Amino acid sequence: MTVRASSTRWRTWLAVAALAIGGAVLGVPSAHAATTLCGKFDEARVSGGQFIVNNNEWNDTIQQCISVGNDGFTVTAGNHNKATNGAPSGYPSIFAGCHYTACSANSGLPKQVGAFNNPRSSVNFNIAAGQWDAAYDIWFDTNPNPSGQNNGEELMIWANHAGAPRPAGNQIATVTIEGASWQVWETRVNAGISWNIVSYVRINPVNSISVNLKDFTNDSRNRGFLQSAWFLTSVQFGFEPWTGGPGLGVNSFSFTAN
Repeated sequence: MTVRASSTRWRTWLAVAALAIGGAVLGVPSAHAATTLCGKFDEARVSGGQFIVNNNEWNDTIQQCISVGNDGFTVTAGNHNKATNGAPSGYPSIFAGCHYTACSANSGLPKQVGAFNNPRSSVNFNIAAGQWDAAYDIWFDTNPNPSGQNNGEELMIWANHAGAPRPAGNQIATVTIEGASWQVWETRVNAGISWNIVSYVRINPVNSISVNLKDFTNDSRNRGFLQSAWFLTSVQFGFEPWTGGPGLGVNSFSFTAN
């Protein structure tokens, strides 16, 4: 079994560093018909600004492009070939909330974990040849509006995956949540700023999923990895491709904080 190195979780720090080299981030443009993003960290607002699509090719040199739709995207270029015992090529994704300098509109975030009512998200997506995961990446911080890397928890929900890659850390349990069985993986990153990574891997993969985030956060909190006083800052869904990439895509995405 190949276990992914925890360095894969540094993708967002690297993305911001690269953006800073190019100058200050003044805003995220809105997507229009046939919008294509090919810059490594290009972003576009969709669904009237409710969500932000991010190309986020943080760990490869070939050009990755994504075609942006109303509330999703499709990877159209970038046939990656990364070793599966290292980090993926990136994380093209769509998100609600605030992540570094980009904030979507009317997300209801940040939201303190202890004040959760019924945060929900749904996604429908396409898979393709290659080795990858299709996963939520959900971020928590000790502060409501962090300006950089989150310092609380990164909670991943793997709806589907192909090939050798596995989550960072070690499997510590198997749990039933919302009628499905999940492997639970955990590790802690210590890279200046430290944070927990807790990954839930669906044993029976799907291409469409609707999740009540509170069910997963309750499990993580009961295991001591997440704190009630921390804040949910963003909810993301995308793909981490090691090999392949084109054809992976999100058809629809939704999020409601309550």
